[in-house]
Amino acid sequence: MKAVITVIGHDTVGILHKVSGICASRNANVLEVTQSVLQDLFAMFMLVDIRSLSCEFSELSDALTTLGKELGLSIHIMHEDIFNSMHRI
Repeated sequence: MKAVITVIGHDTVGILHKVSGICASRNANVLEVTQSVLQDLFAMFMLVDIRSLSCEFSELSDALTTLGKELGLSIHIMHEDIFNSMHRI
């Protein structure tokens, strides 16, 4: 099972490190990362394997949301199947 993490906000040092650290501490394996910086706007998409999570999915989601609030970023996670369904034409 996989999930998609999106991060959007002002660019600062260490965003990738902090988000991937939360994933690693809960045994979510980062499979792919795409990020862009447009002037001072940071955008990142991560695909993570959540089959071996050491916590409930909601705990991972809450930790990422909390990090987003601390850093002034919008951080969201959703199951890959939901993401795909939302973006299917």
